[in-house]
Formats: sequence, C-alpha cells, structure tokens
Amino acid sequence: MTDRIATISRKTKETDITVTMNLDGTGKTDIATGIGFFDHMLDALGRHSFIDLKVKADGDLHIDGHHTVEDTGIVIGQAIKQALGDFAGITRYGHAYLPMDETLSRAAVDLCKRPYFVWKVDFQRDKIGDMDTELFKEFFQALAGNGGMCLHIENLYGENNHHIAESCFKAVARALRMAVTPDAKLAGAPASTKGSL
Repeated sequence: MTDRIATISRKTKETDITVTMNLDGTGKTDIATGIGFFDHMLDALGRHSFIDLKVKADGDLHIDGHHTVEDTGIVIGQAIKQALGDFAGITRYGHAYLPMDETLSRAAVDLCKRPYFVWKVDFQRDKIGDMDTELFKEFFQALAGNGGMCLHIENLYGENNHHIAESCFKAVARALRMAVTPDAKLAGAPASTKGSL
C-alpha cells in the first residue's frame, strides 16, 4: 500500500491554512488555529481517528472565527480526499456511537466522492470557550463537501454543551477510522457494485 499522506495549503484574504495528515498514523496531532476550543476538538479528531494531523491556521479572528473554522474544514477535507487517492480498497463506510457522560452522539460516513451532509445537533449556548457553537456545523459541512463524503451527525441526547460538541467530533473520528481502513477482501478494488466510485 502506498503512503496515504497529504499536505494542502490554502491562502485567501481571510485565512492562511496548511494541513498535513497521514491516514495511517497513530493519532499524533499538532494543532494551532488561534481558537482554543477548536484546537481541542481537532486534537480529538486526530487522536481518535488515529490520523496524524497537523493544522496551522492564521485567520481574521479580529472579525470572528467563522472564516478560520470553515476554511480549516475545507482544507482538512481536501487533505483526506488527496490522501485517499482513488478511494479504492478502503472499507468506505464507517459509523460510531459515542457516549460522553450524560451525552450520546452518533456519526455515519460514506467515503463515496458524492458529498452530502446531515446535521441534527442543537446547542443551548452561543459559545463554548471562545468558539461560536454555530460554527461546528460550518466545519463539518465544509469537511464533508471537500472530502467527498456523505456525513451524518446526530446528537441523540445530552445537557452539557462541551460534551455534545466533543462527542460529535469523537464520533466522526471513530467513523472515519473505520471508513479509511483498507479492507483486504477488496484486494484494492473499490467497495462499489458500479466498479468505481
């Protein structure tokens, strides 16, 4: 199997972001976005997916965190897509239920090159730490759209907003870990009745 490593850089008038990842890593992370809680969530994403993830983002945080969070989702999605190459030989589907104290969330992913996104998560607070809670949806939507994935995320129940957000990121991480794993039975072929994705 070839190395499934990618580095993507994206620079606009609003953000300057570089992401390096190794899909076959150990979950080593190096995250710096300027948004503390977002760093915490991306650290969880890398560690629980066993994807080595390095993110360096400089954004217009003097305005707010929107551009930084959304654009980081774009670049991480592009890196996943590049690292997967033709998407052949991978398990393709992944899912996870993630309990965190009183909270339970689930995520399901299909790495199919046909982006679709479903988000069924509500927050009772406008911010967690220094991050606007409405930006979690923006991040995952950008991730799905640029990563070529069908991604469904749902919080089934919970009270603590920190737990709700973190359980979503960890559920996505575990689902991704399952989906990107090579399936020996496929012998390098795509997991599709069409013969290609």
